[in-house]
Amino acid sequence: MTRAAGLLAVLLVLAGAPACAQDRAPSSPADPSARTPLATPTTDPLADGPRRPTGAADAARLLAAALDVITDPEATPDRVEVAGHAEQLAVREVSTHPRWTERVLERLPRRFRAQTRTNLEARLAFRSMHPTTAADLADELPAWRIVRPAPAGELKRHYRDAERRYGVEWEYLAAINFVETAFGRIRGTSVAGAQGPMQFLPSTWDIYGEGGDIHDPRDAFMAAARLLQANGFGRDKAGALRRYNNSAAYVRGVSLHARVMQQRPRALDGYHAWQVYYLTERGSVWLEEGYAARRPVPVDDYLEQHPEALP
Repeated sequence: MTRAAGLLAVLLVLAGAPACAQDRAPSSPADPSARTPLATPTTDPLADGPRRPTGAADAARLLAAALDVITDPEATPDRVEVAGHAEQLAVREVSTHPRWTERVLERLPRRFRAQTRTNLEARLAFRSMHPTTAADLADELPAWRIVRPAPAGELKRHYRDAERRYGVEWEYLAAINFVETAFGRIRGTSVAGAQGPMQFLPSTWDIYGEGGDIHDPRDAFMAAARLLQANGFGRDKAGALRRYNNSAAYVRGVSLHARVMQQRPRALDGYHAWQVYYLTERGSVWLEEGYAARRPVPVDDYLEQHPEALP
């Protein structure tokens, strides 16, 4: 009820789901190392920055290294940013190679298996919402801006304030924010007219926004919590989420990401580093921070100027 499926696709794309279209930033990448997704592995799997795994064993090495960093309270923000993106690329690649799944899980430390399986299930749930043939995929990149999101700690404080006030667990608010706009990385209006970090239609915002700013993260989280509370979140989470987006796959995907954060709160830091990818007929195009388009851009034209945007 808040946003069009197109936007969702992105976020889940970013979650590693080649779902709808995905974009990549044309200029000034946030992390230069992220420009080498196919780098050769070294002793430290993350030393060369985020990259696509080359097989099941490599995916397991990357996931184990990434999750070790994400769960380490002493890890630096820069290190967590690399690890989160590496986790995303690994989850995404494994999800497109079903035969890898069990081999990857067997090679992972036991403490990371449930989290990884849940992320794979979420990615597949979101992917099921979108086209499966190249002919039905986008041939243009969207009229969006991709910006650096507010720090994860700041966002979490707002989620928890909304939880205390309206009884909606913060992990669900975080999961919706993640799926809708990658924690606010995506600045743009959906094809249905939805806006802001939680992708509200203006008509819905008039009911739940209480005079706030649809583009302000705190105001948007409070409004989302009011909407979910009003739709019975306390007694039927799935039913309330269906009122947010009337899709069983959406409800499942959001619930799975929320479960990961409930079981491992530091997972939020990893998700916060997941990037925006836009699935097109040419493949998944990475929209890095700095991407900005006032109108849709033909993907062929964009890739001619930015071939590095297609990992």
